[in-house]
Amino acid sequence: VFIAWGLDTMRMVQSGPDWIQRGDERFNVMAKAEDPSKATGQELLAMLQNMLVERFQLKFHREPAETPGFALTIAKSGPHLERSKSEDAELSLGKAGKPAPGVPVTLKARHYSMPALVRFLSSFGGQGPGVDKTGLDGFYDFTLSWDDDAGPTLPVALREQLGLRMEPQKVQISNFIIDSAQRPSEN
Repeated sequence: VFIAWGLDTMRMVQSGPDWIQRGDERFNVMAKAEDPSKATGQELLAMLQNMLVERFQLKFHREPAETPGFALTIAKSGPHLERSKSEDAELSLGKAGKPAPGVPVTLKARHYSMPALVRFLSSFGGQGPGVDKTGLDGFYDFTLSWDDDAGPTLPVALREQLGLRMEPQKVQISNFIIDSAQRPSEN
């Protein structure tokens, strides 16, 4: 659901059966498009959405809400970003795989947009969902390193290394409300 509907955080998934809310059950999905070389990313996501609706008998609706979050803005020092020369997007977190509390993080991004950075920070930045208010368009290459225990913290690293800030503010979101779902049967 998180990937298929492009949710910023799992906190946006509301209600539904207890087995969904706990999130302790996992299902392997093995699917293939008829011709993956001709399917766009949006088409693949639509296929995933349709499969989830069909296999889990998923019924849902969206509900607007306002929640504490952040706006990504430009720091007083100005942006310290290099326009990307690459055509291929790449995101690496090294051996860590994903940021975890108490573990130093180095994010290497190539051909990365500010909205994509906001989505990353919404998931792993600890400030809730965000909005891009940088006014920076296009794609950038950058490395961002932080360690919330030993320093620099993520907000300091953003300011010093990229010239960006996470300003706390209320953010409009669209919660994903699960009305009903069933465990799928075997194939």
